[in-house]
Amino acid sequence: MLRVGLTGGIGSGKSTVAKIFETLGVPVYYADDAGKRLMNKDEVLKQQIKDKFGNESYSNGQLNRKHLASIVFNDPEKLTLLNSLVHPVTIADAEKWMQQQKTPYALKEAAIIFESGSQVHLDKVIGIYTPTPLRIQRVMQRDNISADEVKARMNKQIDEEIKMRLCDYVINNNEQELLIPQVLKLHQELSQLAISTK
Repeated sequence: MLRVGLTGGIGSGKSTVAKIFETLGVPVYYADDAGKRLMNKDEVLKQQIKDKFGNESYSNGQLNRKHLASIVFNDPEKLTLLNSLVHPVTIADAEKWMQQQKTPYALKEAAIIFESGSQVHLDKVIGIYTPTPLRIQRVMQRDNISADEVKARMNKQIDEEIKMRLCDYVINNNEQELLIPQVLKLHQELSQLAISTK
């Protein structure tokens, strides 16, 4: 089975594109959701987070997001440390999930495929490209935050132009080109590729 990554910067529309693939019967692994689930369920990971960020990282057995965010949000080293704990567990979980799928190909949706090194576990990567002003506008509306806050989040991810050059395929989500025809074309290509590489 072909393992395909789906990535793009904040506000690029990854979830929207992933949902279109899902309607075509393609299973999608949402790395962000999985990371949150594993931080609450994986006992080894929970202990590692407590060791590095204090017991108050959890309250009543559930992740204390506010506490953790207050530590990592303005400290790049602490954020890197947290990612170094969460990413390997999420990557392993995604691998296990991929092996259970029975479709010609499956998708892993993640904002930081290249940053986390998980592209080495994937056969192909699709990038969702959206112009920066449009991404800023979308995130401002979605999260009810200022343009500066959106830009600060963007600065934590690798440059969009570089990211797109690293991808095997690029879907334009610029409100000029229709998404569904692009996804359908790619779905055909990936399905054929999966059959030819069996």
